[in-house]
Amino acid sequence: MTDETDTQKSHGRLSIRASLKPRDLMEEKPRLKGAWEARIVTLFPEAFPGTLGLSLMGKALEMGLWRLETHDLRQFGEGRHRNVDDTPAGGGAGMVLRADVVDRALHAAMQDAPDDRARWPVVYLSPRGRPFDQATARRFAACDGLTLLCGRFEGVDQRVLDHWGIEEVSLGDFVMTGGEIAAQAMIDAAVRLRPGVLGNQASTEEESFSDGLLEHPQYTRPALWEGREIPAVLQSGNHGEIARWRRAEAERITAERRPDLIEKLRKGQG
Repeated sequence: MTDETDTQKSHGRLSIRASLKPRDLMEEKPRLKGAWEARIVTLFPEAFPGTLGLSLMGKALEMGLWRLETHDLRQFGEGRHRNVDDTPAGGGAGMVLRADVVDRALHAAMQDAPDDRARWPVVYLSPRGRPFDQATARRFAACDGLTLLCGRFEGVDQRVLDHWGIEEVSLGDFVMTGGEIAAQAMIDAAVRLRPGVLGNQASTEEESFSDGLLEHPQYTRPALWEGREIPAVLQSGNHGEIARWRRAEAERITAERRPDLIEKLRKGQG
């Protein structure tokens, strides 16, 4: 564990360091009214903002369009060594994050947050959770904020998940060493949908999954490259034909790569 005298670590556009008190990563930055917030409970607060501090996402963070706050789980640990885990009840390999430790961290992370989970979800990044998708990103983006619990080891004591009514969400059908990377991905997907973050709202309306289909192919200059030309319809100036071509290409690609999405669309129309 580090203290306030430790050397600062640079992560992208922002500079953070671990401390004995959870720090707001928007310290001394604008705090715009209604800014969306992400609060992270993690054993590795130094992992943030990571890629969230770069490019348009980092610029939006600096501008105060959204806020990021980390809570170091180790600070809420038990005893002299700040233990956060223990052996699984019933035996088995690995360690499990303790309910009492996680509970203390969540109390700190949820200060001043609405009790209404529709306004402020509490999410545990878990491979057994519901798959994260664009609809979930839109739901998170429409909230006031989001608290994310990053798991480690064999998981979290079920009792604290039940006590807090925590929603379990999975980034995909694979297992990672912890939830920090998944948390960054979900925050990115939600924040980019917030007004003013991307600048061009139309870009979020035309991309993959916005209408249940994968996105159509994209092209730009040069018109001829390695013997391959941009499709003539895209250079025709006929916006109606272009829209029809893009729709047809989106349907073709989706049918080839994600037939499950086509089936879902058919059921929704049936």
